[in-house]
Amino acid sequence: MGKLFGTDGVRGIANRELTCDLAFKIGQAGAYVLTKAAHGKPKLVVGKDTRISGDMLESALIAGFCSVGASAIKLGVIPTPAVAYLTRMYKADAGVVISASHNPMEYNGIKFFNSEGFKLSDSIEEEIEDIVLNGKFDLIKKCEGDKVGKVTREENGLVDYVRFVKSTVDCNFEGMKIAVDCANGATYLTAGKALAGTGASLLVFNNYPDGGNINKMCGSTYPDGLCSMVKGTKFDAGIAFDGDGDRMIAVDENGEVVDGDVVMAICAEYMLKEGKLKNDMLVATVMSNLGLTLAGEKYGYTVKQTAVGDRYVLEEMIRSGANLGGEQSGHIIFLDYNTTGDGLVSAFQLLSVMKKTGKPLSILAKEAMMSLPQVIVNVKVNKEIKEKIKNDKTLAEMVKSAEESLNGCGRVLIRPSGTEPVVRVMLEGENKEVLEKEANEIATYIERKMA
Repeated sequence: MGKLFGTDGVRGIANRELTCDLAFKIGQAGAYVLTKAAHGKPKLVVGKDTRISGDMLESALIAGFCSVGASAIKLGVIPTPAVAYLTRMYKADAGVVISASHNPMEYNGIKFFNSEGFKLSDSIEEEIEDIVLNGKFDLIKKCEGDKVGKVTREENGLVDYVRFVKSTVDCNFEGMKIAVDCANGATYLTAGKALAGTGASLLVFNNYPDGGNINKMCGSTYPDGLCSMVKGTKFDAGIAFDGDGDRMIAVDENGEVVDGDVVMAICAEYMLKEGKLKNDMLVATVMSNLGLTLAGEKYGYTVKQTAVGDRYVLEEMIRSGANLGGEQSGHIIFLDYNTTGDGLVSAFQLLSVMKKTGKPLSILAKEAMMSLPQVIVNVKVNKEIKEKIKNDKTLAEMVKSAEESLNGCGRVLIRPSGTEPVVRVMLEGENKEVLEKEANEIATYIERKMA
């Protein structure tokens, strides 16, 4: 059987890989699988980011829902974590987001949440895939007459989510000057509304989406503009979100990036002191900087590592009873508040630590952890090469040689992305020149394989 779902839902170039026909079929299969236990007519909440293809795919997906008797509650443009929260709040049977997160605008995606606001397990995704890819639609009863699902619009979704975000902290941000980059994405309304009224002085930008400018040279994957703005106009901090609002990257008062690892380290240390870090544990991925593990050893909390992907972080958090986990990319889960990475909640938690300690973000970052030099090279590849490199003997020998050159003080990680057509070559160690040399040699080999 083929594979529809990656590490974060179904992704592809809209109208080429992710077509309306496929969205309709995913809607039918997803509604059928996720609402089997529903009493009465099942309902699903639906949100989307600002991509121009969102309306098209939303219509096809919802048509699939309605054709099997499920009703859809449209939330409009709203962050992914808002859908996870509102699925629970509105007691829906499932939630779905039409978004390709941090990817360029030509991509789009479909990701589901179950009734508890959690992303789907592998087994549920495989059940949906089996129906779609193997044409098992005879399992699904099509509806007629008054059994067909209805579509409604929930106008209060954004307000309900903003209210929730504000409730996650018990202080205001009076006296703080904050710059906010919305990536022309799903936070273009919620970020300003959530931070307004907290007492902070705000500059919100990249908040005029036109359907094509989402993530374009802005947001958490391109924080250069935010760095320059913060440094040039003396803000206390900058906050950058990605296209669907589940990631957050910060910038300190000197214009230096504070990535997800450092944000987690700051919050973990503070939560530990306050007795709020459950089981004295932080869950991160193998891509997190080794400095995070060393910080845990220094301050007295355990750092557990998982495979890359927020779903694996969440699974380990639940298994280990942890309430804080995430990724270097800024996808951070505060499980006491939401069931998935939430950029706005993460921003509020970080800003509250700054407010309560009275320390500048640069000092908090320096105290929380010392990052080891890390080099990451992204190599664009096709799906065939992504699969082949997993068992490539020459590449394995190159990795072994690179590890030996680090003299036991670093590591090498080659990882095909689960959401983008790239292979990530990551090296970490003490000497950045050595890291860059080895990373580029490995990346060049992979590029030759493509040729």
